[in-house]
Amino acid sequence: MSTDAPISRFPVPELSDLPEDLRTRIALVQEKAGFVPNVFLALAHRPEEFRAFLAYHDALMDRPGGLTKAEREMIVVATSAANDCLYCVVAHGAILRVRAKNPQIADQVAVNYAKADITPRQRAMLDFAVKVATRSQAVGAEDHATLAAQGFSPDDIWDIASITALFALSNRIASVADLRPNDEFYAMGR
Repeated sequence: MSTDAPISRFPVPELSDLPEDLRTRIALVQEKAGFVPNVFLALAHRPEEFRAFLAYHDALMDRPGGLTKAEREMIVVATSAANDCLYCVVAHGAILRVRAKNPQIADQVAVNYAKADITPRQRAMLDFAVKVATRSQAVGAEDHATLAAQGFSPDDIWDIASITALFALSNRIASVADLRPNDEFYAMGR
């Protein structure tokens, strides 16, 4: 079911009015996904901030390391659920289903990752990420030791915390903007 509700409370520019580099980036995403995610349109009204967000996103989500792409999306889904961010849970839940090749995993992680069909290593990762998202001041040496015991390197721990932090920003902007998920996300990977 499609709706004519606005995708954001803030101005949404026309694609033709955007700088060339952002039009190119959006066109690549549209070609791959088959649609333009609403977050791209909503963030594009502030081009410099959008570029900075994309650069940090790509540095965290596309870098090689000890976390799989699906695990990175698990972090986004679990912490976005903890932050009550509808847009990010729906959008990144879709990406998680695709990357994990599992139509149920995103719903499980979003509702209660502690009962999700994930490994003990992934559960420890999400315990840490949700703690960073909700009580970062309480993170201590024991949290790092728990992750190290599950095989996470210091760089992996940095990645978990950084992904959580970036998406805390995204969650808050999406919530304040009342950003509406694209209808297409709901069916992806199912």
